[in-house]
Amino acid sequence: QVQLVESGGGLVQAGDSLRPSCAASGRTIRNFAMGWFRQAPGKEREVVATINWSGGSTYYADSVKGRFTISRNNAKNTVYLQMNSLKPEDTAVYYCAARFGMGYLPDSPYEYWGQGTQVTVSS
Repeated sequence: QVQLVESGGGLVQAGDSLRPSCAASGRTIRNFAMGWFRQAPGKEREVVATINWSGGSTYYADSVKGRFTISRNNAKNTVYLQMNSLKPEDTAVYYCAARFGMGYLPDSPYEYWGQGTQVTVSS
């Protein structure tokens, strides 16, 4: 079992930056692909970014390419999402997720989920 706890969300203005983090416990995340997903009010959950076990491969949704960067520190059992140039449409609850094994793309089923952290971007 892997427990995931997100932190670092908040209320910011358009154009600002945030860096949520996801701390894992229970098992080392070295063998896990990790991802960030988000869900806005009235919308379905969507992928934001995913990263493979080593950090050598990443995937980004088109809506965040060039603005967001996913990274991981396996020694600290932590995953990060650097969010720059935030827009009001980025407002959502952001969830961290983990998937055991090599597959990191969003079509791979993610098994473990955190409780989420709220990100609100005002215009």
